[in-house]
Amino acid sequence: MAAFTVALVLVVAAAGLLRWRRPAWYWMTFGVTLATLRVLVRYASVMDACGLTVPPSRWRLALARVTNRPVPVSRPPRILRFRPTRTGLVLRLGLRPGQDAFDVAAASDRLRHSFSMYGVTSREVRSGVVELRMTGYDVLKRVQMPAKLDIRPMRVPVALREDGSVHYRDYRAVPHALTLGATESGKSVYQRNLVAGLASMDVALVGIDCKQGVELFPLARRFSALADNPDTAADLLDALVSRMEGVYQLIRAEQRITAAVPDAEIAADIWDLPAHLRPVPVVVLVDEVAELALSTKKNDPRRDHIVKALVRLAQLGRAAGIYLEICGQRFGSELGDGITMLRAQLTGRTAHRVNDETSAKMAFGDISPDAVLAAIQIPAELRGLAVAGDSTGGWHRIRAPHTSLRQAVNTCNRHADRTPALPELAPFRPELTSSSEAPVPLSKTAPATA
Repeated sequence: MAAFTVALVLVVAAAGLLRWRRPAWYWMTFGVTLATLRVLVRYASVMDACGLTVPPSRWRLALARVTNRPVPVSRPPRILRFRPTRTGLVLRLGLRPGQDAFDVAAASDRLRHSFSMYGVTSREVRSGVVELRMTGYDVLKRVQMPAKLDIRPMRVPVALREDGSVHYRDYRAVPHALTLGATESGKSVYQRNLVAGLASMDVALVGIDCKQGVELFPLARRFSALADNPDTAADLLDALVSRMEGVYQLIRAEQRITAAVPDAEIAADIWDLPAHLRPVPVVVLVDEVAELALSTKKNDPRRDHIVKALVRLAQLGRAAGIYLEICGQRFGSELGDGITMLRAQLTGRTAHRVNDETSAKMAFGDISPDAVLAAIQIPAELRGLAVAGDSTGGWHRIRAPHTSLRQAVNTCNRHADRTPALPELAPFRPELTSSSEAPVPLSKTAPATA
């Protein structure tokens, strides 16, 4: 008996220590079993308390009267599937007649408390079927990406969602995106994860970093073109527009719309072309859009030219395989004419911590008021935490795993052989210098070395 008591105390102490120091290990060892029993035992009573049951039908009441049986109780949604995961539980529920997916979504917070879970989110799978994803611990506190990722061409895993699933940046589904955030909010880490994920794919990376290239130029070995000032950026955008027009001519030449050509072989973008003719897709990363759009002059031809080129690429670039990633601290009408038109073309939206509500509305004001509220509530100590949404109104809290600049540089260097040489962008190919060369003085007054 004493040995059993000692063993029980040690198990309880180990469980408490794991829950405090390693919540993921605690969940996989103890938490998943306890949560499964808790959910299955409490399911009927919790659904009834949360108003997610329906009264018995008339024929069941009539049958009970005829057979002199007790009155049947209200019925909760049917459990169609129950699946434990590495971060929580997944329940697929079949709704009863008269129930709606919105009822389940509205009761998510009450379900979280009733089942003693960290978080509960719901989504409608199809008509009459709702999926509940429950997390057993704070998966965004220490982000650990799963070992198995569903990586496809132009689909990059960049962060982890609060429900434990992976957040992907899918360029074929969402061609252009906007990323906002204040200083030290985690935009750079998010961008590094994006570049590191794209480095291993057959894609051309083009960067515009008007902060003298401090963010993107360390990754230069994997970039086909880079610009570090507005003048070079204007010429680079012109070259991209010319490439876009050339790709459209190629698509036109390969369409061959005749009665003998099957519908599936009619080309409308680069992905409909044969593999040997398909141009390499291009991802354009703009590190700080305000440096391109702001100008000290009232009517600046260069600034207007840059914004118009960005708008053209956003409106027409998808079919030509040109995708935009626009980053900035703010993105509103104060940046001048054409900015609102550009923002309307950026389907994907990601907002890190912002300093005011107006900045959050720039990202989600035309999408979801709830996402605006979630963005302004991001605490300053959680760098990298963000709200991601799209034009459909759906949004999620996400956090990218910490990737240092050295890790991103090593990844780009490892895949430097995948960097395509595009003739249109050859003048903007970054010049790589060896480490043995003498460092360049930071200023003209720097003393010469002996």
